[in-house]
Amino acid sequence: MSTYSKATDFSTKDGLSTGDPGKLIKGSEIDAEFVAVEAAVNSKADLNGPTFTGTPSAPTASTGTSSTQIATTAFVQSALIGAYPVGSIYMNAAVATNPATLLGFGTWVAFGAGKVPVGIDATDSDFNTVEETGGTKDAIVPQHNHTASSVSTDLGHTHTYTRSSTTTIASGNALPLNYLYTSDTTNTGYANITTNTTVNNAGESATGKNLQPYIVVYMWKRTA
Repeated sequence: MSTYSKATDFSTKDGLSTGDPGKLIKGSEIDAEFVAVEAAVNSKADLNGPTFTGTPSAPTASTGTSSTQIATTAFVQSALIGAYPVGSIYMNAAVATNPATLLGFGTWVAFGAGKVPVGIDATDSDFNTVEETGGTKDAIVPQHNHTASSVSTDLGHTHTYTRSSTTTIASGNALPLNYLYTSDTTNTGYANITTNTTVNNAGESATGKNLQPYIVVYMWKRTA
Protein backbone atom coordinates (compact mmCIF):
# COMPACT_ATOMS: atom_id res chain seq x y z
CA MET A 1 0.00 0.00 0.00
CA SER A 2 1.60 3.23 -1.16
CA THR A 3 1.11 6.78 0.08
CA TYR A 4 0.75 9.73 -2.30
CA SER A 5 3.47 12.37 -2.14
CA LYS A 6 3.50 15.46 -4.37
CA ALA A 7 6.26 15.53 -6.95
CA THR A 8 5.79 19.25 -7.78
CA ASP A 9 5.97 22.06 -5.22
CA PHE A 10 3.16 24.29 -6.54
CA SER A 11 3.48 26.73 -3.64
CA THR A 12 7.05 27.51 -4.65
CA LYS A 13 5.91 28.13 -8.23
CA ASP A 14 3.29 30.56 -6.98
CA GLY A 15 6.01 32.56 -5.21
CA LEU A 16 8.10 33.13 -8.32
CA SER A 17 7.99 36.43 -10.19
CA THR A 18 5.76 36.84 -13.17
CA GLY A 19 7.65 35.89 -16.28
CA ASP A 20 9.91 33.44 -14.46
CA PRO A 21 10.02 30.25 -16.57
CA GLY A 22 9.83 28.16 -13.41
CA LYS A 23 6.45 29.65 -12.61
CA LEU A 24 4.90 27.79 -15.48
CA ILE A 25 3.06 24.55 -14.77
CA LYS A 26 3.96 21.96 -17.34
CA GLY A 27 1.68 19.24 -18.58
CA SER A 28 4.30 16.65 -17.63
CA GLU A 29 4.18 17.87 -14.06
CA ILE A 30 0.41 17.53 -13.93
CA ASP A 31 0.64 14.11 -15.54
CA ALA A 32 3.24 12.98 -12.99
CA GLU A 33 0.99 14.09 -10.14
CA PHE A 34 -2.02 12.21 -11.52
CA VAL A 35 0.09 9.08 -12.05
CA ALA A 36 1.26 9.24 -8.42
CA VAL A 37 -2.28 9.81 -7.18
CA GLU A 38 -3.55 6.89 -9.30
CA ALA A 39 -0.88 4.56 -7.95
CA ALA A 40 -1.65 5.50 -4.36
CA VAL A 41 -5.42 5.12 -4.82
CA ASN A 42 -5.10 1.77 -6.55
CA SER A 43 -3.02 0.41 -3.69
CA LYS A 44 -5.77 1.10 -1.17
CA ALA A 45 -8.48 -1.42 -0.18
CA ASP A 46 -12.06 -0.88 -1.25
CA LEU A 47 -14.66 -0.03 1.38
CA ASN A 48 -16.98 -2.70 -0.01
CA GLY A 49 -15.58 -6.22 0.36
CA PRO A 50 -11.88 -5.35 0.63
CA THR A 51 -9.15 -7.95 0.27
CA PHE A 52 -6.22 -7.23 2.55
CA THR A 53 -2.64 -8.33 2.01
CA GLY A 54 0.41 -8.24 4.23
CA THR A 55 -0.29 -7.83 7.96
CA PRO A 56 -3.16 -5.36 8.38
CA SER A 57 -3.99 -4.11 11.89
CA ALA A 58 -7.06 -2.71 13.57
CA PRO A 59 -7.95 -1.26 16.98
CA THR A 60 -8.46 -4.00 19.59
CA ALA A 61 -11.96 -4.07 21.04
CA SER A 62 -12.47 -4.12 24.79
CA THR A 63 -12.97 -7.51 26.44
CA GLY A 64 -16.61 -8.55 26.27
CA THR A 65 -17.45 -6.35 23.28
CA SER A 66 -20.32 -7.76 21.25
CA SER A 67 -20.82 -5.74 18.08
CA THR A 68 -19.89 -5.64 14.40
CA GLN A 69 -16.47 -4.21 15.30
CA ILE A 70 -13.56 -6.15 13.80
CA ALA A 71 -12.18 -8.77 16.21
CA THR A 72 -8.39 -8.68 16.17
CA THR A 73 -6.17 -11.63 17.06
CA ALA A 74 -5.43 -9.86 20.35
CA PHE A 75 -9.16 -9.72 21.13
CA VAL A 76 -9.65 -13.41 20.28
CA GLN A 77 -6.65 -14.46 22.36
CA SER A 78 -7.91 -12.42 25.31
CA ALA A 79 -11.34 -14.06 25.01
CA LEU A 80 -9.80 -17.55 24.97
CA ILE A 81 -7.64 -16.81 27.99
CA GLY A 82 -10.74 -15.62 29.80
CA ALA A 83 -12.61 -18.78 28.82
CA TYR A 84 -9.79 -21.03 30.09
CA PRO A 85 -8.49 -19.54 33.36
CA VAL A 86 -5.91 -21.40 35.47
CA GLY A 87 -7.52 -24.60 36.72
CA SER A 88 -9.64 -25.12 33.61
CA ILE A 89 -10.03 -28.57 32.06
CA TYR A 90 -9.63 -29.04 28.31
CA MET A 91 -10.85 -32.22 26.62
CA ASN A 92 -10.40 -33.51 23.10
CA ALA A 93 -11.73 -36.74 21.63
CA ALA A 94 -9.24 -36.93 18.74
CA VAL A 95 -6.18 -34.69 19.11
CA ALA A 96 -3.49 -35.43 21.70
CA THR A 97 -1.62 -32.14 21.17
CA ASN A 98 -0.96 -30.07 24.30
CA PRO A 99 -3.47 -27.17 24.46
CA ALA A 100 -0.58 -24.73 24.91
CA THR A 101 0.19 -25.40 21.25
CA LEU A 102 -3.41 -25.46 20.09
CA LEU A 103 -4.57 -22.34 21.96
CA GLY A 104 -1.31 -20.44 22.09
CA PHE A 105 -1.19 -19.73 25.82
CA GLY A 106 -0.86 -21.25 29.27
CA THR A 107 0.87 -24.22 30.82
CA TRP A 108 -1.14 -27.44 30.56
CA VAL A 109 -0.56 -30.88 32.09
CA ALA A 110 -2.25 -34.20 31.38
CA PHE A 111 -5.01 -34.71 33.91
CA GLY A 112 -7.28 -37.40 35.39
CA ALA A 113 -5.70 -40.49 33.84
CA GLY A 114 -8.14 -43.39 34.18
CA LYS A 115 -10.69 -41.31 36.13
CA VAL A 116 -13.97 -39.55 35.42
CA PRO A 117 -14.80 -36.08 36.83
CA VAL A 118 -17.49 -35.69 39.52
CA GLY A 119 -19.20 -32.45 40.54
CA ILE A 120 -18.28 -31.14 43.99
CA ASP A 121 -20.77 -31.90 46.75
CA ALA A 122 -20.13 -30.03 50.01
CA THR A 123 -22.52 -32.36 51.85
CA ASP A 124 -20.68 -35.57 50.97
CA SER A 125 -17.23 -36.22 52.47
CA ASP A 126 -16.28 -38.28 49.41
CA PHE A 127 -16.86 -35.36 47.01
CA ASN A 128 -16.37 -32.17 49.05
CA THR A 129 -12.76 -31.35 48.04
CA VAL A 130 -11.55 -30.35 44.58
CA GLU A 131 -9.29 -33.01 42.99
CA GLU A 132 -10.14 -35.52 45.73
CA THR A 133 -9.83 -39.05 44.36
CA GLY A 134 -11.32 -42.38 45.35
CA GLY A 135 -13.20 -45.44 44.21
CA THR A 136 -12.09 -48.62 42.50
CA LYS A 137 -13.11 -50.41 39.34
CA ASP A 138 -12.81 -53.79 41.06
CA ALA A 139 -15.96 -55.00 42.80
CA ILE A 140 -15.27 -56.05 46.38
CA VAL A 141 -18.02 -57.18 48.74
CA PRO A 142 -17.69 -55.07 51.92
CA GLN A 143 -17.13 -56.97 55.17
CA HIS A 144 -20.50 -57.75 56.69
CA ASN A 145 -22.43 -60.45 58.55
CA HIS A 146 -25.85 -62.01 58.41
CA THR A 147 -28.21 -62.82 61.24
CA ALA A 148 -30.36 -65.93 61.10
CA SER A 149 -32.74 -67.31 63.71
CA SER A 150 -34.65 -70.58 64.09
CA VAL A 151 -37.83 -70.87 66.17
CA SER A 152 -38.96 -74.14 67.73
CA THR A 153 -42.72 -74.63 67.52
CA ASP A 154 -42.83 -77.36 70.19
CA LEU A 155 -45.32 -76.11 72.77
CA GLY A 156 -44.64 -78.91 75.18
CA HIS A 157 -46.54 -82.16 75.57
CA THR A 158 -47.46 -84.88 78.06
CA HIS A 159 -47.94 -88.64 77.96
CA THR A 160 -50.76 -90.66 79.57
CA TYR A 161 -49.93 -94.04 81.10
CA THR A 162 -51.63 -96.66 83.24
CA ARG A 163 -50.16 -97.72 86.55
CA SER A 164 -51.22 -100.35 89.08
CA SER A 165 -51.42 -100.23 92.84
CA THR A 166 -52.42 -102.69 95.56
CA THR A 167 -54.87 -102.38 98.38
CA THR A 168 -56.01 -104.74 101.18
CA ILE A 169 -59.67 -105.59 101.43
CA ALA A 170 -60.91 -107.27 104.65
CA SER A 171 -62.68 -110.59 103.98
CA GLY A 172 -63.30 -112.68 106.96
CA ASN A 173 -60.07 -113.40 108.70
CA ALA A 174 -57.99 -113.12 105.55
CA LEU A 175 -56.53 -109.95 104.04
CA PRO A 176 -56.35 -110.57 100.32
CA LEU A 177 -54.55 -108.12 97.99
CA ASN A 178 -56.47 -106.53 95.16
CA TYR A 179 -54.75 -104.78 92.24
CA LEU A 180 -56.12 -101.41 91.10
CA TYR A 181 -55.32 -99.88 87.69
CA THR A 182 -55.44 -96.11 87.25
CA SER A 183 -54.52 -93.70 84.49
CA ASP A 184 -52.00 -90.95 85.10
CA THR A 185 -50.29 -88.17 83.13
CA THR A 186 -46.63 -87.30 83.03
CA ASN A 187 -45.27 -83.85 83.59
CA THR A 188 -45.08 -81.57 80.56
CA GLY A 189 -42.00 -82.20 78.45
CA TYR A 190 -40.33 -80.27 75.67
CA ALA A 191 -38.51 -81.50 72.60
CA ASN A 192 -34.98 -80.29 72.10
CA ILE A 193 -34.93 -79.30 68.41
CA THR A 194 -31.78 -78.17 66.61
CA THR A 195 -32.25 -76.52 63.21
CA ASN A 196 -29.39 -75.89 60.79
CA THR A 197 -29.69 -72.56 58.97
CA THR A 198 -27.73 -71.68 55.83
CA VAL A 199 -27.28 -68.08 54.63
CA ASN A 200 -26.47 -67.95 50.93
CA ASN A 201 -23.70 -65.69 49.66
CA ALA A 202 -24.70 -62.41 47.98
CA GLY A 203 -22.70 -59.99 45.84
CA GLU A 204 -19.59 -60.60 43.81
CA SER A 205 -15.87 -59.90 44.00
CA ALA A 206 -14.26 -59.60 40.56
CA THR A 207 -12.04 -57.35 38.46
CA GLY A 208 -13.75 -54.58 36.50
CA LYS A 209 -17.22 -55.14 37.93
CA ASN A 210 -17.67 -51.53 39.16
CA LEU A 211 -17.10 -49.83 35.78
CA GLN A 212 -19.79 -47.37 34.76
CA PRO A 213 -20.50 -46.61 31.09
CA TYR A 214 -17.62 -44.36 29.96
CA ILE A 215 -15.87 -42.79 26.97
CA VAL A 216 -12.13 -42.09 26.76
CA VAL A 217 -10.83 -38.61 25.82
CA TYR A 218 -7.62 -36.62 26.11
CA MET A 219 -7.87 -34.40 29.19
CA TRP A 220 -5.62 -31.51 30.25
CA LYS A 221 -5.57 -29.06 33.16
CA ARG A 222 -4.21 -25.50 32.92
CA THR A 223 -1.73 -24.87 35.76
CA ALA A 224 -0.32 -21.45 34.73
